[in-house]
Amino acid sequence: MVPSPNNTGTQVTEFLMICFPGMQDTQHWLSVILAPLLVLALGANFVLLFTIHQETSLHEPMYYLLAILSVLDVILCLTVIPKVLLIFWFNMKPISFVGCFLQMFIMNTFLPMESSTFLIMAYDRYVAICHPLRYPSIITDQFVINAAIFIVFRNLLATLPTPVLAARLNYCASNVVENCICANISVAKLSCGDIHLNKLYQFVSVWCLLGSDLVLILLSYCFILRVVMCQQSGGAVTKALSTCGSHLILILFFYTLLLVFIFTNKAGKKIPSEVPILLNVLHHLIPPALNPIVYGVRTQEIKQGIIKLFKH
Repeated sequence: MVPSPNNTGTQVTEFLMICFPGMQDTQHWLSVILAPLLVLALGANFVLLFTIHQETSLHEPMYYLLAILSVLDVILCLTVIPKVLLIFWFNMKPISFVGCFLQMFIMNTFLPMESSTFLIMAYDRYVAICHPLRYPSIITDQFVINAAIFIVFRNLLATLPTPVLAARLNYCASNVVENCICANISVAKLSCGDIHLNKLYQFVSVWCLLGSDLVLILLSYCFILRVVMCQQSGGAVTKALSTCGSHLILILFFYTLLLVFIFTNKAGKKIPSEVPILLNVLHHLIPPALNPIVYGVRTQEIKQGIIKLFKH
């Protein structure tokens, strides 16, 4: 911390992450769970990406979208979990001012990107089941490129103000963040200024981005369910539901864990502060570990590609 010319206090140049305030003596035991999950998440996603790259039969739009999801999962994992493990293992609590807001930017941007990817994948399944004859002409490689551009720019423009607003605050007092990560409100509340705008913008942006994605995903599956129920062939119904099964499992898990975290965080003092912190950490780790495994187990083409990869 260095003297501030405009304040009698001091200006923060780094933050100290203390993770779980009430578990300082025992929190390192959590690494027994987090470290294997990190290895599993990174290993599974890299295997999936390499399989899609190597296996020509997987060079299709549906699998390209899955590859985008895997890339986002890897980035989110590497942004959050290694720093948490360094805190647990080596007590490396300091994080630079720039590093903290860079982490905040990546978390606030890439999490909605993952939600948008689920939305595009839901649209892919909607077209495949509701308009199967038009699927090859609608879901093309160019569609995937346009979808990737949409995912990046939509969420980048919408979430960039969150870390910018937080970074512009005057941090002239405590620099101790009671969290494992540089979450927007956890950091902003350390400032000497008014943070109502920060809270309002985060609330509006999160619900507009993730909320709209969830509504459109549920709407697409309502259309899918209506078409499936109208089909006379039991085999066709089973095949259609199986096609969507992996995707629906991951969507439900992603949004359920996210909603539980949001409502737990809003409960305030009714719930121990360690609970939302742990949920926030796990939300950057469990979905990345689960996504490639579910697709690898439930999608026959991917399973065969992985088996072929390991045989060679």
